[in-house]
Amino acid sequence: MTGQEAISYIHSFQWQDHAPGLGRMRALLRALGDPQRGRKFVHVAGTNGKGSTCACIASVLRAAGYRVGLNTSPYLMTFHERIQVNGALISDEELASLAEEIRPAAEAMAEHPTEFELITAIALLHFCRKDCDISVLEVGLGGALDASNVIDVPEAAVLTAMGMDHVALLGPAQADVAAAKAGIIKPGGDVVSYGECPEADGVFRRVCKERGAVLTEVDFSRLRPRSFGLDGSQFDFAPYGNLYLPLTGAYQLKNAATAITALEVLRKKGWRVSEEALRRGLAQVRWPGRFEVLRRAPVFLLDGAHNAHGMTAAAESLGALFPRRKIVFVLGLLADKDVSAMLDALAPLAKQVFTLRPDSPRAMEAEALTSLLAERGVSARACGTAEEGVRSAMEAAGRSGIVCALGSLYLSGDIRRAVETLAT
Repeated sequence: MTGQEAISYIHSFQWQDHAPGLGRMRALLRALGDPQRGRKFVHVAGTNGKGSTCACIASVLRAAGYRVGLNTSPYLMTFHERIQVNGALISDEELASLAEEIRPAAEAMAEHPTEFELITAIALLHFCRKDCDISVLEVGLGGALDASNVIDVPEAAVLTAMGMDHVALLGPAQADVAAAKAGIIKPGGDVVSYGECPEADGVFRRVCKERGAVLTEVDFSRLRPRSFGLDGSQFDFAPYGNLYLPLTGAYQLKNAATAITALEVLRKKGWRVSEEALRRGLAQVRWPGRFEVLRRAPVFLLDGAHNAHGMTAAAESLGALFPRRKIVFVLGLLADKDVSAMLDALAPLAKQVFTLRPDSPRAMEAEALTSLLAERGVSARACGTAEEGVRSAMEAAGRSGIVCALGSLYLSGDIRRAVETLAT
């Protein structure tokens, strides 16, 4: 196999006809010698902020001198972003070799694994072969039945900001969503929770008590912003003063605070994470596609907000960065999201919106999105390609204006390529 052949092979495995459960994943890993056994992990679930929190934790652990695996999803530009060791993406050769190794075991199973299960198995095998000291795993969906939940008790289970998402699979109420995510809480483990969602917080406290897990809720009274702009933020998180985070987006400070709290839990368990490593690791965090500045004239931001909670956070960040300014948006949404709430958050900031259809079977048609925006009094136009949407938005904004592309991570790679193309 080549790297591209490996990716095509992985994508050939569907999930729609598979019942949720961990049986397939456990069987596959057992055939591979259980590469997850005896390894150390930080396990991260939640509705929003999972990826940024994972990136912060991994960056600080690297700065502390550890070999760190990182498994996240989805990717923005290349599949290889999903599996990293010390910031290095898995190579074509490594991916192809691991896919070839896994293939006989996967195809011998009575019920073939899903695409996500294959990816997770490759990541776990890669981290084992690279002899990672610790690996940070982002949950794909939910928690209890996610493929990543085959690990033993992690060094820390982290629950990031909670909201309503994937309700068709996880349940219609906040308590149902929280219960699914609480599935990563293991008996006797250490748990860090972002908090600030009373219904979910009640579920996490109850599950921790039932399973004898130690719960630490992030104390945001320790957080004090100093400055905030397109180049990132300066902030204090007592007792650490004047920290720098190169991620734009006001919400990122709370993600950083969650990561710091998790790192403090690791420190109590014997992991050597000095204040200097904390400071340096945060300053080196890179997490593309989350309030990322792609260009400056006009200002062009790319954000991964893809649900109502994330859209509200994005709107708050835009309001803080550009007070009393109207913004041109490039927007594509999935039809199974709370589209009404997302548009309600965005509409007051919009000067004009150019809509796109994300590359997903769940996507909302650009014309339908345009109609919903028109109902809110927002000028909108459907575009056939990302390049058309980006070009039109930049022309509408002018060199001194502001453009923000958001609504679906499925658009992010196309948006980035379009911006790069138009810049040449």
